[in-house]
Amino acid sequence: MTTTLDTKGMNCPLPILKTKKSIKDLKVGDTLEVLSTDPGSVKDFEAFCRSTGNELVESSEDGGVFRYLIKKN
Repeated sequence: MTTTLDTKGMNCPLPILKTKKSIKDLKVGDTLEVLSTDPGSVKDFEAFCRSTGNELVESSEDGGVFRYLIKKN
């Protein structure tokens, strides 16, 4: 199951805080798609996944919108 979290227009640390809260509600193996417009979020989400043990499956950018696909481990 994939859940989408829209954090467009929010700046650090809000996208990470909202992701942390949303991922708690997911089952292991579920994925969370996060949309962000904060350029700093690229490094933030890499660090978040490293420190929490979740997997950053995909990271992309299209027209100023960053998309992250995070798998809960």
